[in-house]
Amino acid sequence: MSEAIVASQAPGTDPASVPGASGARQFWRRLRTQRAALVAAAVVALLVLLALAAPLLTAIEGQDPTTYHPSLIDSARGGVPVGSFGGVSGDHWLGVEPQTGRDLFARLVYGARVSLGVALGATVVQVLVGVVVGVAAALGNRWIDQLLSRITDIFVAMPLMIMSLALLAIVPSSFPRPLLVALVIGLIAWGNTAKIVRAQTLTLKGLDYVSAARLSGWNTWRIARRELLPGLAAPVITYAALLVPMNISAEAALSFLGVGVKPPTPSWGQMLTAADVWYQAAPQYLLLPAGALLVTVLALTVLGDGVRTALDPRAASRLRVGTGRKREAKADANTKQATADASASKATADASTKQATADASAKKEAKA
Repeated sequence: MSEAIVASQAPGTDPASVPGASGARQFWRRLRTQRAALVAAAVVALLVLLALAAPLLTAIEGQDPTTYHPSLIDSARGGVPVGSFGGVSGDHWLGVEPQTGRDLFARLVYGARVSLGVALGATVVQVLVGVVVGVAAALGNRWIDQLLSRITDIFVAMPLMIMSLALLAIVPSSFPRPLLVALVIGLIAWGNTAKIVRAQTLTLKGLDYVSAARLSGWNTWRIARRELLPGLAAPVITYAALLVPMNISAEAALSFLGVGVKPPTPSWGQMLTAADVWYQAAPQYLLLPAGALLVTVLALTVLGDGVRTALDPRAASRLRVGTGRKREAKADANTKQATADASASKATADASTKQATADASAKKEAKA
């Protein structure tokens, strides 16, 4: 019975008549109608592929992200790359860094591994902690609910940047920095996830099939695992898809402030930190990581909105491009026309009934 909650049903469909295995097919069918979400998914897949294939791509180019090339910079001009477009050549596809001469393409694709890896790791931590705390608060007694809810409120009100700055500044530098950044972001910013999970669990707890499972003698853990967690899949997946771009921005901000990923490990935020004084002499050094961040965050945001709409067909998409507006407008027009035709038919039928009644009355009076 709980499978019907996971599957996003079309309006007017009987949930009992649709098998649980069809939920993924229905989700994919709804997602395919949103062209913007499909384009965003393709962009995200391409970025992930570039990040995973970074060693192979840099090997093809013949460069790496840490080697200095002092011969490719002009020391007399303050370290500006030699050549046009920041030193773009067959050996350096996107040019080189000012002052160091390190290859920009290699640092960009390796930076994608760090930025995406930190964002995904932080999202996993947020979802795990938020689901555990939210479900425990909703299923526990009044005291447990109050305690966990107050702790959640504290973490929601806690400023992420300030707390991250404080924690990252005191941890020894020997600790792996990307892992540390992911843990800090995830362990501080799980409060909103817990609130969403708690509210959704309280809603599911009052449904008939959960009450039936409780009356049948199932313990709390089995009810949560078999009945509640499948029903929480849609809102949790939707919120997790929106958390990833937020965490990418948080990692970039921390690296930009100098407490995130440390050199020589490349990161998009770290590249922006080093490029803030070169936007006139070498603008591509600033534009490349900034453009990569913009494209990634935009694609993940659009994809998250598409996932939300596909999982909940009753919720209208906030996007205005590629969401089937023409089909929706045509369906609305057909509905309005059918309503108007039905009203006209009813009015005609009422008029015919009244005329027949009037004729019958006239005949009756004539006979009298």
